[in-house]
Amino acid sequence: MLKLMPIALAAFLLTLHFQKIQAQPLLSAEEAIATALANNYGILLAKSDSAAAAKDVDFAYGAFLPRLNATIGNVWNNNDQHQEFSDGTIRERNGVQSTNFTGSLNLNWTLFDGMKMFATKDKIEEIWRLGELNIKNQVVNTVAAVTNNYYDIVRQKQQLKAIEEQMSVSEERVKVAERKLATGLGSKPELLQAKVDLNAQKASQLQQQTHIAELKEQLNQLAGMRLPETFEVIDSIPFQAALLLSDIQAGITTTNPSLLLAEKNIGIAQLTLKETKAERWPTVAFSSAYNYSRSDNKTVVNPFQPLFSRNNGFNLGLTANIP
Repeated sequence: MLKLMPIALAAFLLTLHFQKIQAQPLLSAEEAIATALANNYGILLAKSDSAAAAKDVDFAYGAFLPRLNATIGNVWNNNDQHQEFSDGTIRERNGVQSTNFTGSLNLNWTLFDGMKMFATKDKIEEIWRLGELNIKNQVVNTVAAVTNNYYDIVRQKQQLKAIEEQMSVSEERVKVAERKLATGLGSKPELLQAKVDLNAQKASQLQQQTHIAELKEQLNQLAGMRLPETFEVIDSIPFQAALLLSDIQAGITTTNPSLLLAEKNIGIAQLTLKETKAERWPTVAFSSAYNYSRSDNKTVVNPFQPLFSRNNGFNLGLTANIP
């Protein structure tokens, strides 16, 4: 009875192990990719940057429009005045109250700035397109990273399976060595070597299990930590035999996001250069303004000082700024 207890315990633990494996949901590569595309932080940040750039495009034509500014102010004064004239007359009054109101409406319109405004508009639009390419590039990189990580788990599980098969062989070697030693046909070193090999394979098994757990955690991070806490992957890697190198090379210049991003950055740099060169040209601007001012004095010390005055008028002109 006592001899059967270790066997029963091993069978029980093995049953629990298989039940735990069966309880883990099976995650396909497509499901992992879909989860990552919906929750990957890199993709979400790229979409946020692109949305911000799209807002800038809405105001890209602002450089072509005139700028209209309005100012208004009202000042109340309460002063004590003391005046001495050349004929010796002295006038003095306390608590002189007055009100000064001013208002203006100014319009400034840049008519020519060396085509800088056109380069700026194009640059803003190119930055927005760059943001769209960044999203595509992040999607492609995320899909590639998830796919590589997923099938690396599959590969490492196959490696773990091979290690466990070797462990089964080593366990049989230990049993055979023990029987041979018990019957006098074997030697102690042979048994010890078999146990050393088995222990080494057990250590490899633990290392492989740890490596698989790390890969699963990396996959979960790529998916925005939205995967199940425990999951299993398929046990095979599909092979696409229809892929041709010539087909991939033919479209790489028009479809590869990294190359398109590099081209777009070159274009943006060229537009920045155009903006800089435009500063060599003179700037011509049209300006116009309407000004209004009014002054109300309750009392005056000087009889020649008006109790009420008002000034209002319209002006316009052209200005040229030559660097």
